Amino acid sequence: MDKIINSLRPRRIIWPILIGLLASGLLLYKNFNTESFSFVKFTWHVLFFLFIAILMMVVRDVSYMYRIIVLTDNRMNWKQAFNVIMLWEFSSAISPSVVGGTGPAIFFLHKEGITLGKSTAVVLTAIFLDEMFFILSVPLVYAIYGNNIFPPESARIVEITYAFLGGYIIILIYTLFLAYALFINPHIFKSFISWVFLFPILVRWRMRARKSANQLIRTSRELKGKPFSYWLKSSVATIFAWTGRYWVVNFLLMAFFYQRYTLWDQFLIYGRQLSMWIILLISPTPGGSGIAEYIFTDFLGDFIPDPSWTVPLAILWRLISYYPYLFIGAAVLPVWLRRVFRKEKKYKVID
Repeated sequence: MDKIINSLRPRRIIWPILIGLLASGLLLYKNFNTESFSFVKFTWHVLFFLFIAILMMVVRDVSYMYRIIVLTDNRMNWKQAFNVIMLWEFSSAISPSVVGGTGPAIFFLHKEGITLGKSTAVVLTAIFLDEMFFILSVPLVYAIYGNNIFPPESARIVEITYAFLGGYIIILIYTLFLAYALFINPHIFKSFISWVFLFPILVRWRMRARKSANQLIRTSRELKGKPFSYWLKSSVATIFAWTGRYWVVNFLLMAFFYQRYTLWDQFLIYGRQLSMWIILLISPTPGGSGIAEYIFTDFLGDFIPDPSWTVPLAILWRLISYYPYLFIGAAVLPVWLRRVFRKEKKYKVID
C-alpha cells in the first residue's frame, strides 16, 4: 500500500511534463519558422470546435465513469467513479504506458469500498474491454483503408510498421491470455504464477502472487454469470470512451482547417490514431510523453497544410488530452487519501 502511495506522489508529474516539453521544444526548434503559429486565429468557428474537442474528453471520462459503475454492479456512485477514473488516469499519466495504472486502479477501487477480489475483477475486465476494442477495430480500419493507416511519406515508415505490428501482436497475445485466464481456465494462470515465483529473486513474493491468482479464479466464476446487459453496457461505454478520445484530434483539425476534410478523411484520421495508439500503448515513457508528440507529426502531418504547423498542433492536442489529468490527479489525490484513510481509521475505532 505504501509503495503504491509513494508511486503516486504529485511531484512525479514533473517528469512527464519535462519529457513532453523537451520533445516539443526539440521538434519546434527543428521545424520552426515565422509561419509556425500563423494558423492560430481565434474566430468563433475556431473557438466552437476547440470547445467540442474538449467536450470529447468529457465524453471519454463520463463513459469511463459509467463503465466503472456498471462493472461494479452499481456499487459506486458518480462521485466515487469520478475519483477513481481521475486517479486511474493520473497513475497512467505518470507511469510508462507499457506498465499502465493497473495496480493503483485496484487500490483505488478497494479503498472506495469494493472488495479486493471484486476490484481485481473490475480492473481486469476494463483492461480486457479496452484491448478488445483495439484488436477488433484495427483489422476493420485496415480492411477499409489498407496501408493508408500508416503515414505515407514518413522516412521512418519501416520502423513505424514494425513498431505497430509488434505492439499489435503483444496486445493480441496479452488479450488472448487474459481471456483464457478469465473465462476458460484460471487455474492455469495460478500454476504459471506459482512456477514463475519459484525463482530465487521472486520467491519472497510467492504467497502474495498466489493470493492474486486465487482472486483471479474467483473473478472468473463471477464473470461467467454476468447477464448480456452487463457486457453490452460496458462495451458500448468502452467504444464511446475511445471514440471520444480520438475525436479530439478530428475536431482540433476541424477548428483550423475544416474545409479540407471529407467524411472519408475524417474516418482515415480516426484510423491513423488507432495505429498511433497501438504504438503508444507500448511506450516506455510516462503516458507516452515525448513519443506522442513525435509520432503525431508523422501520422497526421499529411492532413495539415503547412509542415511547420504540425508541432504546435501536437502540443495543443496534448494540452487538451493529456496534461489536464496530471493536474486534476495531483489535486484530487491528497483530498481522496485523507478521506479514505479517515474513513478507515473511523471504522477501526468503532470496531
